[in-house]
Amino acid sequence: MGTEPTDRPAAPHAERKREQRGWYFYDFACSVYSTSVVSVFLGPYLTSVAEAAADAEGFVHPLGVPVRAGSLFAYAVSVSVILAVVVMPFVGAVADRTGRKKPLLAVAAYLGAGATAGMFFLEGDRYALGAVLLIVANAALSVSMALYNAYLPQIAEPHERDRVSSRGWAFGYTSGALVLVLNLVLYTGHDRFGVDETTAVRICLASAGVWWGAFALVPLRRLRDRAVAADGGGLTVGQGWRQLVATLKDMRRHPLTLSFLLAYLVYNDGVQTVISQASVYGSQELGLSQTTLITAILLVQVLAVLGALGTGRLARRHGAKRTILGSLVAWTATIGVGYFLPAGEPVWFFVLAGAIGLVLGGSQALSRSLFSHLVPRGKEAEYFAAYETSDRGTSWLGPLVFGLVFQLTGSYRDAIVSLVVFFAVGFLLLARVPVRQAVAAAGNPVPERI
Repeated sequence: MGTEPTDRPAAPHAERKREQRGWYFYDFACSVYSTSVVSVFLGPYLTSVAEAAADAEGFVHPLGVPVRAGSLFAYAVSVSVILAVVVMPFVGAVADRTGRKKPLLAVAAYLGAGATAGMFFLEGDRYALGAVLLIVANAALSVSMALYNAYLPQIAEPHERDRVSSRGWAFGYTSGALVLVLNLVLYTGHDRFGVDETTAVRICLASAGVWWGAFALVPLRRLRDRAVAADGGGLTVGQGWRQLVATLKDMRRHPLTLSFLLAYLVYNDGVQTVISQASVYGSQELGLSQTTLITAILLVQVLAVLGALGTGRLARRHGAKRTILGSLVAWTATIGVGYFLPAGEPVWFFVLAGAIGLVLGGSQALSRSLFSHLVPRGKEAEYFAAYETSDRGTSWLGPLVFGLVFQLTGSYRDAIVSLVVFFAVGFLLLARVPVRQAVAAAGNPVPERI
């Protein structure tokens, strides 16, 4: 890609710390979308809108295709990832070749924020509008996160990355919890605010877009683009796609990095599907109220902050790989227990939410920092584009499996327990990756403990 060696962090300590603090705020900005929109409100609300438009058999027909109303949300998430998979590698190649990550990050962030704000207009039987806005917002989030994550190897020295990545996730979970409290106040007291329940949900959805756009200004002011040795300013679309082909060939030269990426894509697809479908499971299968779901997700956010910081400390003692493997065991047990939750019993759903929160932050933060060690120099945005195909509610295979199992069985319990396979297979794949050898093979210094 022509990136000079100084693409790695070489900035003075104070300047690097300033960039790190700015970097944390993109997690702070966009995590509200993942929490309030994907995890809490949009799944049940879009499902209710689709059910209002469904025929007598419970199907809607987008583009003439029969889709069970209860599967629409999961399918829309899967379509958004297909779109993101097409766009992200090209954007990553452009970013690495030109060194202009920040303008591309701005475009993706505000496209996603705008689509989210547009969810205020989702009402009545406009299920197609909701699906389109979800597809655009999710795809934009994926692209922006690929660019954002690609800054990690540039702003943090190898020994700092577990800590910096964990703090970024902690910032995100903190903002998610804060906004969920505000959502809970509005939703439960909507009569006092002079709005009906549907309008309250639409305001909560749209406010996530406003928050995303407002706080994205902080990283866009503090992060800086790195110079590249070759001038990529004249890059055309055709050259970009040729570069994408070259990137895919290059990834084959790093089989150990690809082995980790495969493991991550499998187990994190399960993580993201649980996050995006938990509210649908709680409302449709367990018969829990929206207030209960908001409170449960709030509990997840609070405990995920502790989980992210706590597992960061565990990684310093036991290594990131072992800590992630431990979290996958916990995920498997948690989902297995979730299958047997009794309907109409909020306290058990809260217990499940607490368990998810404790393992959620650590598995995500440590996966990001571990992958940053496996990326060859000058290929950060391109490799993180592949990494981002299963992150922050934008997984595709898990929601597809969840939707198909529900469509075939009509049972959300069967759909949720089907996700156990992602954690089991991901564990086996990750356990086989020699991470120290993989770091060295990527041309990076091997940390003392990883």
